[in-house]
Amino acid sequence: MTNNQKEKLLSNKFIQNFLASKSVLSFKNRYEIAEIASSLSYYLKSFSNINKLLDYVCLIFKHIFSEKVILIIPLNYEGDIWKENIKISANNEYLTIKEKINIFYNQFYFSKNFKIKEILTFEKALNDNFKEYKIESKKILSRGKCRGFIYIFSKDLSSKPITDDSNFNFIENCLAVGLENYFLIKNKKNHENVDRELSTGAEIQSQLLPEYCPIIHGIDLAAHCRPALQLGGDYYDFMCLKTNISEKRKEKSRWALVIGDVMGKGIPAGLLMTMLRGMLRAEVLTGLPPDRILHDLNQLAINDLDQSHRFMTLFYSDYDPRTRKLRFSNAAHNPPLLWKNSDQKIIKLDSEGFVIGLQKDAKYNCGEIKLNENDLVLYYTDGVIDASNSLGERFDEKRLIKTLIKLCKQSLSSQEILNKIFKKLDDFTGQNRHLEDDASMVIFQLK
Repeated sequence: MTNNQKEKLLSNKFIQNFLASKSVLSFKNRYEIAEIASSLSYYLKSFSNINKLLDYVCLIFKHIFSEKVILIIPLNYEGDIWKENIKISANNEYLTIKEKINIFYNQFYFSKNFKIKEILTFEKALNDNFKEYKIESKKILSRGKCRGFIYIFSKDLSSKPITDDSNFNFIENCLAVGLENYFLIKNKKNHENVDRELSTGAEIQSQLLPEYCPIIHGIDLAAHCRPALQLGGDYYDFMCLKTNISEKRKEKSRWALVIGDVMGKGIPAGLLMTMLRGMLRAEVLTGLPPDRILHDLNQLAINDLDQSHRFMTLFYSDYDPRTRKLRFSNAAHNPPLLWKNSDQKIIKLDSEGFVIGLQKDAKYNCGEIKLNENDLVLYYTDGVIDASNSLGERFDEKRLIKTLIKLCKQSLSSQEILNKIFKKLDDFTGQNRHLEDDASMVIFQLK
C-alpha cells in the first residue's frame, strides 16, 4: 500500500475509529486491518463475481479467527438458500469438522420456497449434531432485509462471543453490503433487459401503425398516436377494401378508417392491440358493412379478450370517394366529431353498439352520412379528453369541440389542425406532465 493510499484510507473517520478501538492493540494489527479494509473496499467497488467476494471473506475469517470454523449461508436474489455459494472458513486442523458440516448441510432438506422460520429447524439440528461445539449465529442484514446467515463453531465453550468482536462485525457488514450491491447490480441489469425489450416492442408496434397516411381522392389525412408508456393500447388504421389493384385505382376505391382503444396501457394492452389489428385486417377484406365487421370481430376476439379480462372500444368506418358517403359502426368508442362546413357546427357520429370482447351476442348498428366540401371528421381516443392538468381538471370533450370549431374556421390543413390540437393539449396539461393514457387522433378532411 502506498503512502497516498494509506492517507486516503486513514482519512475515513469510520476506519480511524475502528483502528483506534480497544480490540486492536498493536501497530502490526492496525496495519493488517487497514490492508483488509482496503482490499474489501476494492472488492465492494469493483467486484462482479459474488463467489470471489465470499471466498475472500472466508480467507479473512480464517486469518483473523484461526480458532473458529465459520459457515456462511447466503440467500439469493429470490430469498432462497444460495446453495452454490455456501462457504466454510476453517484452518487445516479443522478439516474434519469442516467435512462433517458439509455432509450435514447437504443432507438437510430446505424447501424450494425457503421461509426464514425454516432456519430455526436447521439451527436446532445443527446444535444437536455438533454438541461438542459452541455455535453462535448471526443474520447478515442489509437495509433491514436478511441476506443470509453466519454460524461460528468454537471448541472453547466458555469463549467470549465472536459476534461482539468489532473486527467480525466490520467484515460481516462489508459482506452484507457486497451481497446488497450484487443484487442491486442484478436488478439494474434486469431492468435494462426489460427496457430493451420494451423499446423493441415499442418499435415493432409503431411499425404496425400506418407509417404514412394514404392518398385518398379528395381527402386530406393526418394522424398521430402518443402512447402514455413505451407500448400503448391505442390503434388506428387505413385499409383499402380492394387488393391487387394499382395505387392510382386505390385512390378512388372504398377505404376503411378505424380507431380503437384496448382497455389499459403498457405491455398487455399493446399485445392485445396487435392481435386485434390482425383479426380486423382479415375481416376488412370481406367487404362487409361496418356493423357486420364489428359483429364478426367480436365473435373472433371474445375468447381471447375474456381470458385477459380486457375489452376494446372501436369505431369502424368506410368511405367511398366517388359518392362521398361515409358508413360507420361504433363499438362504444368516443364518437368522432364531424364538422359540417355548410352549417358551421359539430355533429357526433355515433351508432349503438357494445364494446368488443365482453358480450358474445353483442349487436351493432350501421350509420351513413354524405360528406360535402370542407367537411372534416376528427377521430380520437379517450386519452385526449381524459388528459388532466395539475389542478386535476380534464381536457374533456367540450374543450376539444371548442378547439376544433375554432381551428376549422381557419382554413388549415389536416396536419396543421392535428398539430394545434396536440399543442393545445400540451399547454393544458403542462409541458412536463406525462399523459395518463394513450392519446391518438386522426383528421379526415374533404378538400
